[in-house]
Amino acid sequence: MDYGAFTDASLKMMYEAVRGALKADDEFEVNGEEPKFRVRSTAEWKRHAGSLEAEMLKRGLQVDIIDWTGGQGELPLSS
Repeated sequence: MDYGAFTDASLKMMYEAVRGALKADDEFEVNGEEPKFRVRSTAEWKRHAGSLEAEMLKRGLQVDIIDWTGGQGELPLSS
């Protein structure tokens, strides 16, 4: 996809759509349901979000990076 062809507003909207699908999936799982969008288990979602982030950063737009950990944080590396 040619992310450079999109307007700033379009990039932001697509990025927020990824965030919304991820949030919806998390809510489905909390309720004991299967995630409808499978955002965490489909690598293409992360690639899409990463490409959007890269284009927005290239343009100097402020980006609130998506937390892919589900708010659980990362485990510290063992030494």
